[in-house]
Amino acid sequence: MNDLIRVIPDFPKPGISFKDITPLIANGEAFLNVSKQIAQLGRESDYIAGIEARGFIFASSACALTEKGFIPIRKSGKLPGNTISSTYDLEYGSATLEVHTDIIKQGSKVLLVDDVLATGGTAIAATKLLKAAGLLPIGLVFLLDIPELNGKARIAEALPGLKTEVILAQ
Repeated sequence: MNDLIRVIPDFPKPGISFKDITPLIANGEAFLNVSKQIAQLGRESDYIAGIEARGFIFASSACALTEKGFIPIRKSGKLPGNTISSTYDLEYGSATLEVHTDIIKQGSKVLLVDDVLATGGTAIAATKLLKAAGLLPIGLVFLLDIPELNGKARIAEALPGLKTEVILAQ
């Protein structure tokens, strides 16, 4: 399935190699296979959370397969109602994420899903956000990893003991 991931150089900025998942999600068999793998990793969770935007694709498909609820972790200003936020550094700037604080029962177990593990900053911020909302992150799942950016090591340092899985390891 790695052959269904396109690398787009210098996007969104010079020096960044963008991992385009569009060919994979356009292939029904591959998309279902990946979704089933994520769903299997979420079997012990109460909910599955996805990070905007591409993490939504895989988290919501795993939710549909497992009949679990979906928790959106969105960019700042996109969620109505009571939210909390976290600002963090990216490999090419900074961003702010938000999550609802009044919809999911506190203490619920959550699997966190995103598409690409780069530096780990987004996953660390999202995990801390879930914890601040009174939820219990049980693991992180990514479709792809960019090993040279050392995201797994950063996550292990910031969130010791939290299991991190990559579906399409290189």
